Amino acid sequence: MIELKSPGEIERMAVTGQFVGGLLGELSGVAAVGVNLMDLEHHARRRIKERGAESCYWDYAPSFGNGPFRHVLCLSVNDAVLHGLPHDYVLRDGDLLSIDMAVGIDGWVADSAVSVVVGTADPADLKLIEATEVALEAGIEAGRPGNRLGDISAAIGAVARRYGYKVNGEFGGHGLGRTMHEAPHIYNDGRPGRGMKLEPGLTIAIEPWFCATTDKIKFDNDGWTIRSADGSRTAHSEHTIAITETGPRVLTRRPEPGEGAASQIKQAAANS
Repeated sequence: MIELKSPGEIERMAVTGQFVGGLLGELSGVAAVGVNLMDLEHHARRRIKERGAESCYWDYAPSFGNGPFRHVLCLSVNDAVLHGLPHDYVLRDGDLLSIDMAVGIDGWVADSAVSVVVGTADPADLKLIEATEVALEAGIEAGRPGNRLGDISAAIGAVARRYGYKVNGEFGGHGLGRTMHEAPHIYNDGRPGRGMKLEPGLTIAIEPWFCATTDKIKFDNDGWTIRSADGSRTAHSEHTIAITETGPRVLTRRPEPGEGAASQIKQAAANS
């Protein structure tokens, strides 16, 4: 069942989205050579607790995965693209890191993801990240009342092909609001003019993700981490948006990371 949100409910989701966007901005701004993934995880845990928010990931137990998820971030490195488990790994020069998070505040959820290169960037990695970001913006632009769900999917797929990437259809965007995953499912490729009509009040997460040279994936033994089947690099971008009378409204826009956030997490890591 799809629940359309009132303008007031969208404003409450926007509060959560502002927090998610801000924290992702912090984390992406401080992910650097020598930073341990667990430093990022623990920083996020502290910030979520300080805000009085709740992680949507903690204790999440879908049909895949080995047991409940016991982290507040998904941290996926290089050929890992989705659901990467934070673990004792120190980021290296040139690593491609995807950071994904979803939290709830006062019963309303927002979900977002960003990919960054740590240290020296390979132009091919920057192109891959750019493709996901351009596809995300194209999908958002298609999220206008009167359009169809397939228009969003087709816009994402068209960008992927323009950049020379294939699209995997197994995981994509989704509705959200009171919970992290609601109807409808949003494929990262499709046919324009197909699917449900977009109406004001629909709130969705749009999340294009691409692998550099394949559309096939594999799971790690942990049951969570999803990687490209051929070991090629991957990237993932995501925003929560609301369909409004005047067009799409992005609820999880990120501010530019600042030095204050970088100093805070580095100091916390040094004291841990």
